[in-house]
Amino acid sequence: MRRSFVVLSTTIIMMVSLVALKDRAVISERASNLLGVDAPKEIPQLMRMGRISGPDFHPFDRQASAPQQQPLLLSDATAPVGTASAAEVADEPPAKPSAEPAVVAQAAPPQQAASSQQSSVDESALRYFASRGDKARLQVEISRLRALYPTWTPPGDPLAVPQNQDKQLESMWQLYSEARYAEVRKAITARQAAEPGWQPPADLNDRLAVAEARTRLINASDLKQYETVVNVAAETPSLLTCSEVDVLWRVADAFGNTGRLQRAGDAYMYVMKNCDNPAERLATIQKASALLPYGVMQDLLSQEKPMPDGTREFESIRDELSRRFVAEANADPKLAIAPDYLAHLERLTETKGLASDALLLGWYNYGHKDLAAAEKWFAAARTKEDSAFASQGLALTLIARQAPQQAEDIMFKWRDASKEAGATYLAAAANLLAIEPPVILQVDVLQRIAAAVVKARDVPSAQQFGWYARGLHQPQTAVQWFETALAWKADDEPSAYGLAITRAQLNDRPGVAAIQHQWAGRSTRIADLRDTDPTQPPSRAVPMPSGLDANDTSATNGAPEVARRDLQEPVRDARYLAAAPREATPITRVRGARANASIGCTSTIDPAMLSPSAALSRGWCLMGLKRPAEAAAAFEAALVSSAPRDRQDAAYGQSLAYLQLNLAGNAAVAAIKAPQSRERALSLQTAILAKRANAAFDEKRYRETILYLDQLKQIQPEQIGLMVLRGYAYLNLKRYSDSIRIFEAAASTGDRDALNALANARDAMAHPSPG
Repeated sequence: MRRSFVVLSTTIIMMVSLVALKDRAVISERASNLLGVDAPKEIPQLMRMGRISGPDFHPFDRQASAPQQQPLLLSDATAPVGTASAAEVADEPPAKPSAEPAVVAQAAPPQQAASSQQSSVDESALRYFASRGDKARLQVEISRLRALYPTWTPPGDPLAVPQNQDKQLESMWQLYSEARYAEVRKAITARQAAEPGWQPPADLNDRLAVAEARTRLINASDLKQYETVVNVAAETPSLLTCSEVDVLWRVADAFGNTGRLQRAGDAYMYVMKNCDNPAERLATIQKASALLPYGVMQDLLSQEKPMPDGTREFESIRDELSRRFVAEANADPKLAIAPDYLAHLERLTETKGLASDALLLGWYNYGHKDLAAAEKWFAAARTKEDSAFASQGLALTLIARQAPQQAEDIMFKWRDASKEAGATYLAAAANLLAIEPPVILQVDVLQRIAAAVVKARDVPSAQQFGWYARGLHQPQTAVQWFETALAWKADDEPSAYGLAITRAQLNDRPGVAAIQHQWAGRSTRIADLRDTDPTQPPSRAVPMPSGLDANDTSATNGAPEVARRDLQEPVRDARYLAAAPREATPITRVRGARANASIGCTSTIDPAMLSPSAALSRGWCLMGLKRPAEAAAAFEAALVSSAPRDRQDAAYGQSLAYLQLNLAGNAAVAAIKAPQSRERALSLQTAILAKRANAAFDEKRYRETILYLDQLKQIQPEQIGLMVLRGYAYLNLKRYSDSIRIFEAAASTGDRDALNALANARDAMAHPSPG
């Protein structure tokens, strides 16, 4: 009977074995599908190290040898081979050795060690993920075990290993796989309380510690606590592998944001050399390009792989990289990037037509002194999208190419867009005024430049206006501009020198002596003015302002305040600058600063005895000397000229002379004695209406005042001073609401006269006068 039972049992066992062997192929096939490989594949390791304390650990060893090199077994107090300790990085002396020697494990024979390691590896997590069909976690677990046990070989069929029969342990693995780490800890504690002798598998403990470290590291990274990120990574080297690329990125970011760019480059380089996931490699380059300088990026890009279709691995972000590198070179003119990036961006600009790309090329070429190419790309950017930034680049290029007139015209509408745009406009204006010989500019151009200079209180430009007026033989106007510049900056020696030689030209000896006394010991050329020919201005090329900022506001601190009338005076005289004819007779000076009168201006003469051309020149000379009555007579004599241009200039000059004499009616008659250009006609009409409005107000004809102001408003926007005049006209007509409305609009600009007027109007409305 017993023998029959043994035979029967043997038969059953053999049959079960045959069935198992038959199903083994199916099981193996399933395991292979989960692993995604036919045979175990070695994965390079990031590091082999003991623990390192301190923020400057060096886990990325560039000198590392083969990936599967057996690590040197060191104590926790010892830095890994090929890396520096925290004390060494911080240039501190190393700590004294412990009294007890470090414990070093004895190396086992290779075959015995491999066999022992293979049998000691805890594969419970591997089996759990395989049983759940979780390929991603299975692959991560294989990578982790390979990093921990270099000689370990993953089983060809994880399902063939007997499954855990411990349901509670399986439940813990389930919680772990769901990232419920606190609940895993709670379950372990509960079981140890129920079973005092029970201990969780070492693998579960290790993986739980790593998972919690990962969570701490990610939280610290999100909170920008970069030193904590580095410390946690140092304490958990198993996180620094290709299976944890996000952690590698965060460590690199922590290094980069604490000034250790080379260490950040090492972290990114580890990914490029050891990790194969295409999406992660691409993302690595994108992240690195936002953090690392051009040179380090080229090292990373040298790891780019060719693609099967003949393209390069990072072709999809080539546009982004080209823009990034050109922008970096714009910020550092000493940086010369590879021509391939420039050529790529140029092709991109021509095909996609983005103004931003053209601007990048424009600034690159401007910074690298290729002005022709800079002008081309800035002009292209303005064509695609006119902006302050594009106009500023083009204007700076034109100034550098000695074309300031174009630069001024381009920047005028953008002058108030930003501080840099305003500085660029003033630089263009100053360089335009500095051209030798002086160019005759349109009235509106001179007026807008003057207004911008006064608004900005820009000393270099005001000084340049003075030299420009001298070049056009208008010394009185030059004096006003030099005085204005000195009022804004009392220690501006070039303006003081210009004022001194101009006063000498006007034979103002007391004025010259006062300047020489003020600058005694500070300016040799002002002290030695007697040896200078004041009719010849010094060389006055205008340098580009540092940092594009021509308006050094700090220099005006403490400068005496200039009255509103003084600021407006050069603007009014700018009209004379534009109108002065080219053939105006210059005022000559004799060396030694003694006056020698010219035949056309300083002597008294009947202008009817002069030729029309000479009378015209005399008229402009007299206007410059503020003798408008005599100038009007000279212009009258010039009106008989047979030259249309001379008659036009004579009529215009006579109208200006009558305006200086407050004879608006005469000015209106003079203006139509010869056809004028549209600009001149508008300028004269504006001035005449303003004079008539003021005259009507002075004569208490308030309704006529408002009528003239209404006509003037149809020509140009009403200026603050004229708004105040209108408000007072309403106030005198007892139209209190209208006057307050006008004064409030003017006062909103901060004008002091308007603020005072508003207070007066409100008081008058509250206490109206009888009748």
